[in-house]
Amino acid sequence: MQCPNCGRDNPEGAQFCSACGVPLSSPGPFRPQGAATELTMVSFPDAIKLGFNRYFDFRGRSTRAEFWWWALFELIAGIALSIADAIAGTSGILGGLFELAVLIPGLAVGVRRLHDTNRTGWWLVLVFAVIIGWIVLLVWFIKQDDAGPNKYGPDSRHAFAQ
Repeated sequence: MQCPNCGRDNPEGAQFCSACGVPLSSPGPFRPQGAATELTMVSFPDAIKLGFNRYFDFRGRSTRAEFWWWALFELIAGIALSIADAIAGTSGILGGLFELAVLIPGLAVGVRRLHDTNRTGWWLVLVFAVIIGWIVLLVWFIKQDDAGPNKYGPDSRHAFAQ
């Protein structure tokens, strides 16, 4: 199935484009180009797959579900690996390696989430500012996306007809 956003060929039955993460829909009745078909919710496993498949992809958009599932994945895995480090007495090596492995995709999904609210990814630099930056980013991460396409790509909550 070809992605309506980037044109990449994806395996039959794929729910999301492996290159850009746009939801894929099966061909159905005629719809005008760009017309929304159905609301697509990203699941926990899909969010993890998208995070790693789009490892260095700072373009496009990510849904709230994708962002928060990814954050939950990082939290759960980080805690589990910290416990494993404590049991093994390895002084945080496992947790540290995991955090290094998910640093780039975590930044990428954060940038794409900001794009979904029609903001540049450079706002992510606020995490290095005082607590105000964290509060502003938290509000934007929670905020519902701008309906329809914006300058960063098509609406991330809807699959688009070809």
